[in-house]
Amino acid sequence: MKLSARNRIKGTVEAITRGAVTSHVVIDIGGAKITSSITNEAVDDLALARGDAVYAVIKASDVMVGKD
Repeated sequence: MKLSARNRIKGTVEAITRGAVTSHVVIDIGGAKITSSITNEAVDDLALARGDAVYAVIKASDVMVGKD
């Protein structure tokens, strides 16, 4: 898989919750969790299922940090 994104984190699909149009995919990345919202069509096209090895690909030009 070749991508222009610099942040690619390997993990395992822990859960998929389907909605009317989008699904929430929870990825376990070694104790921490990342949740992605993708279309149901993307879930089907990738044939995603619980336990699958996947990558969370993060492409953003800015990362903001906040503190109270």
